[in-house]
Amino acid sequence: MKTLDSVVLGLLIVGGLNWLLVGLFNFDLVAAIFGGQTAILSKIIYIVVGLCALYSLKFFPLIMNSLKHAN
Repeated sequence: MKTLDSVVLGLLIVGGLNWLLVGLFNFDLVAAIFGGQTAILSKIIYIVVGLCALYSLKFFPLIMNSLKHAN
């Protein structure tokens, strides 16, 4: 796995865990750490995680091909 892919996966996991906390406890860990949802650092984190999600769309063709060949 390329380094960039590993970094993207790690950030997506962090983002997913943050959304889990928001959903279960109404607690935004990113906002708590970086000074609120409107703080510039929080916004940067949200944007980077969103970009990682867009980047990860490249994996869908790989997954679909592996599923076709598995059957």
